[in-house]
Amino acid sequence: MPAPDWIVEDLKSALGAVIGATLGYYLFQLIYQQGFYGMMIPGALLGLGCGWLSSRSSQARGVVCGVAALALGLFTEWKFRPFIADESFDYFVRHLGDLTGISMVMIAAGAGFAYWFGRDGQRGRLGPIGPRTE
Repeated sequence: MPAPDWIVEDLKSALGAVIGATLGYYLFQLIYQQGFYGMMIPGALLGLGCGWLSSRSSQARGVVCGVAALALGLFTEWKFRPFIADESFDYFVRHLGDLTGISMVMIAAGAGFAYWFGRDGQRGRLGPIGPRTE
């Protein structure tokens, strides 16, 4: 693939990741307001959006999606469930070890899903998307 095609491909993937992350954040907010906790949703949708708009597989893209989803999960956790003692992000980062076990597991799961979905592109884990050309 020539260099300009790779640039367009990466820009499409980044756009999909931003769209997925935004949808995931607001979907989490909606679910959280109903009394449920779906912390893996923002990260998973980030990876889905990224992979959906990409037509090739890339391990590097999967790793970037996983790291971005981890950051998004931590930001979302802080935004909706800050510590009572101090609501600042600095305090939150210094006390990550004080998060509940389920919070850590769900943030990590969101990052794992982002890696899984983000690395595969449109071919995905379930085969090609769209009509068969065989």
